[in-house]
Amino acid sequence: MLEIRIHSRGGQGGVTGARLLALAAIHDGKYATASVFYGPQRRGAPVMSFVRIDDRPIRIYSRIKEPDMVVILDASVMDMVNVLQGLKQGGRIFINSVEAIDFPGFSTCHADLTGIAQKENISVAGYTILNTPMLGCLAKMGIISLDSARKSILEMFPDECNVRAAEAGYREMKL
Repeated sequence: MLEIRIHSRGGQGGVTGARLLALAAIHDGKYATASVFYGPQRRGAPVMSFVRIDDRPIRIYSRIKEPDMVVILDASVMDMVNVLQGLKQGGRIFINSVEAIDFPGFSTCHADLTGIAQKENISVAGYTILNTPMLGCLAKMGIISLDSARKSILEMFPDECNVRAAEAGYREMKL
């Protein structure tokens, strides 16, 4: 089972991104669940979302404490939350960043999700939404297929700009 924890801020699309990722995995013929942990949140507050993907039915619906992978949609969250807590030895980290950030002992990759979303004008109430370019990056990492990413995006959002953002994330991902 692949367990992924997504760190974001309220309003960035991390929760919806988890749902999109799970839906894309299902389109790929996998089993998947998505859940979220937040308290009395407001826009801008740290949020954790969780995705499990497996070839067999998933019967666990709790928070993920020891993920195989961590996705960081906003690097400033690292000032408030230990995003690496419980990350398995040799785990993977994907971070929204223009430049590479080194996390010794972990496999790290990055892409400028914010820049991609801004180019496609993907925002809500002044917040740049990062979930669809994130999905393209996860496709580049082999977590899901790009085709399933497109399908899940079009099921949730009728606007092609979100598909273009995912395709840009796929192209611009730095492994």
